[in-house]
Amino acid sequence: MVTKKSATPNRAFKVADQIQRDLTELIARELKDPRVGMVTLQGVEVTPDYAHAKVFFSLLTGDPVETQAALNQAAGFLRNGLFKRLHIHTVPTLHFVFDRTSERAADMNALIAKAVSSRAKED
Repeated sequence: MVTKKSATPNRAFKVADQIQRDLTELIARELKDPRVGMVTLQGVEVTPDYAHAKVFFSLLTGDPVETQAALNQAAGFLRNGLFKRLHIHTVPTLHFVFDRTSERAADMNALIAKAVSSRAKED
């Protein structure tokens, strides 16, 4: 059995990275939805056939559920903007997902700080 090698290695990563950069610019400059505030795109995962892309985002302020709904509602508009920027045959359908990693990291840091301060009081 011969496995098919991609013509250009890491192409999916390059495409995902370019999508992330272009989407960041499109959201900041062209998306006028008031529900979308300070959004940071954390990463993009593209399916092997480039049909779909999961876009992970975090928020500085605002409601994650409302923002996710607004971004998914604007996905067609954003995808159209990507068509004009990307030079690939198929631009994936966008699916926005709220990324709680930074929230969890802040919670962990708070717990660690609390443990350290209580330990310092004991000494």
